[in-house]
This record gives sequence, structure tokens and C-alpha cells, in this order.
Amino acid sequence: MMQLGISTWGMPTVPIDVAVEHIAKLGFDGLELTVLPRYTTALGTLDGAERRRISGLLRTHGLTLSAIAAHSNLLATDPEEYRKEMGRLKGAVDLSVDLAQSAEPPAINTTGGGVPDEWEAVKPLLVERLEELVAYARSKGVVVAVEPHVGSALDTPQRVMELLRLVDSPYLKINFDISHFDVLGIPTEVSVAALAPYAVHTHVKDQRGRYPDHEFLIPGEGDFDYVRYLRAMELHGYNRFITVEISMMVVGRPGYDPLAAATLSYQTLSEAFRLAGITRS
Repeated sequence: MMQLGISTWGMPTVPIDVAVEHIAKLGFDGLELTVLPRYTTALGTLDGAERRRISGLLRTHGLTLSAIAAHSNLLATDPEEYRKEMGRLKGAVDLSVDLAQSAEPPAINTTGGGVPDEWEAVKPLLVERLEELVAYARSKGVVVAVEPHVGSALDTPQRVMELLRLVDSPYLKINFDISHFDVLGIPTEVSVAALAPYAVHTHVKDQRGRYPDHEFLIPGEGDFDYVRYLRAMELHGYNRFITVEISMMVVGRPGYDPLAAATLSYQTLSEAFRLAGITRS
């Protein structure tokens, strides 16, 4: 059965104590922890004591750590930049092991980088760098979840399938954010049928318009059919977290309130689960 979570992606300045308490009180089942540099939970700030404290917070509030968001540019051309990007990803793998709540550590989510027209040119480099990351993750028992993203080189189901075939490892799966396919005009049933079997984690938000003239929204602000989506995911055997992600398009709004955004998201998605007739595990 599926569970409902939220990423701290939309909470860059919220202390983890506040975020965890609010998320738990709303009724979410888990969270994805974001560890990018400008966050209160930036990887470089998470020493051993802080890792133990976060583990305790999650345990106290009954939340599952569904994934770690360590989004990095795997196609960085500057050697020093690439060293930092890969270093963050490998550090996130180590963090996953430290924060693991079961025999299956949380997945490490990352985008790939690039732009759509570059796909054929950058594909060999993306494969090479993912193979490096996946080899490290495999040595620790951690799955890497690469995220197809509108406007990036990895942006269609066909390209995702090609990438998975080329890397060919059970430790490489995908973080399936349906919003990136919805704004391309790909029907829900089509993207879900293609990608749900390879998804180890998901993101959902709301959206309107078509790429490149699209806008990402808080769940409940648009008209995305979550009931249809949830039923499709269930039909295709997905049984992990459905995780809300608040886009940077929203975070950048004047007066943005991350806790209010989480509240609206929970109301929207929990009602969609109810209407879809899907019981959360």
C-alpha cells in the first residue's frame, strides 16, 4: 500500500524540529530530507550528533524517512564543480546509511542536468557518472533515484528507459515526478504505465500550462487529477511513498509560508487518497 509524504524541499529555512513536528501533526506518514547547501539540513552541517538527533526526531514523531534529496548536476563540466556535486551525492549515500530505519536505506534523489537538445551529446557522460555513483551506492546498499525533469536532458519516458538500460543496475531506479510529464502534455496513464514499475520514490505538486510556459503550484491550487493518478499508480503496482514537493517557483513567491503550503498539500492529497479508495499503509 502507498504512503503519503512531503519533501523538505519547500522548507529551506525551517528548522528540522519545526518541520518534523508540523509534518507529523498534519498526518503525513514520512518525509524526504533535503541536504542542499542553503538548507537548514545542509549535508555539511550534519555531524554525527545531528544525525542522531534527526533520527530521534523521526522516531519520536513516527515518521519514515522516504528519501534524501541531494539534487546535483551530474553533467558539470568544471572539474572542481563536478567534484563538489559528486561529493554531495556520495555524502548523501553515507547519510542514508546513518539514518536508515530498516534494512532498506532511503533512496538518494538527484537530477541529471543538461538541456533537452543535448541528450545524444551528453548521454555517454551521464551514463559514466551515474555508473560511478551507483557503484558507490551499491557498496553501501543504497539505491540512487534519478529524476527525469522537464527542461533537462533526461526529460521523456523514452530517454529514461534508455538510460536505465545503459546503466543496467538494480541500484539505479527513478524518482518519478509526474508534474514534469504533465506539463509536456503526456497523459497520466501513459507516463505512469511507462515509469511506475521503475520508481522507488515519487514527487507530486500541482501545475498549469505547458512547457516552457508552465507554472508549478501547491497541490490544491491547480486542477491536476490526483485521484486518477493514484489509481493509475496502484494499478501499475506502485506501493511506496507519494511525496509532495513544493517547487522553487512557489518558494520564491512574496510572503510564501512553507508550513501553510504543507497544510494545503496534506488536505489535498489525503482527500485524494480517500476519494480514490486507497488505504495508506
